[in-house]
Amino acid sequence: MSKFGELLDEEIPILLIFYRQEDTESSIMHPILRDVAAALGDKAKVIKIDFDKNFKLSEALRVKVLPTLMIYKFTEMVWRQSGEQDANTLISLLKDHIA
Repeated sequence: MSKFGELLDEEIPILLIFYRQEDTESSIMHPILRDVAAALGDKAKVIKIDFDKNFKLSEALRVKVLPTLMIYKFTEMVWRQSGEQDANTLISLLKDHIA
């Protein structure tokens, strides 16, 4: 989990999405996340985390519903939501945390 801490130690907001390959709702989010990443460029990061491959981290963060999205800024979680989200909402949320 030390790599997770290093990952979050950024000055830009980071959107994490916990997903599962076989999950339909998670699959729907992939093109939305590409749109979010393209819209924000280097002002934010979008990182997908496979729930099954990162079970200990998922468990530590109490991820129970997929997809679960989180926004971190300076290692602190500033937003969390489970379920499908649209690109405009995510872009707006991330822009709120861009310095």
